[in-house]
Amino acid sequence: MAGLTFPPAPADKTALEEGTAFSPRFDANGLITAVVSDAGTGALLMVAHMNAEAVGLTLETGIAHYWSRSRNTLWKKGETSGNLQHVVSLTTDCDQDALHLTVTVAGDGATCHTGRRSCFYRNVSVRDGKPVLVDLGMKPLSDRD
Repeated sequence: MAGLTFPPAPADKTALEEGTAFSPRFDANGLITAVVSDAGTGALLMVAHMNAEAVGLTLETGIAHYWSRSRNTLWKKGETSGNLQHVVSLTTDCDQDALHLTVTVAGDGATCHTGRRSCFYRNVSVRDGKPVLVDLGMKPLSDRD
């Protein structure tokens, strides 16, 4: 477990929204949504979840850690691929129930498990009255097989 602990969210809304205490508001499953973007371009890379341990390790090490809901385990992003996410900044929203990480990605720069730079590589559109996915042309940077 990370050495950092977080105080409970203050009952006072002004203290929560304007104060200096970082009191992440984890959901009933102990998770908080994390939106991740590229520090250089601002491009959206991924959306993930973090538990208190992942937030603490991210702050302590400067490397992004997440909680994998599918594997039910802590996940150091890029540990096996070499595409570590080096955190440039971590901000929280007004009521501290979502985080925004800006990162630089090591290795070949892929963030998505498909080998693409971003997990957001398809546009949702409507064709012939049906929702469809349209590829944005973002090809994999590496083979992930």
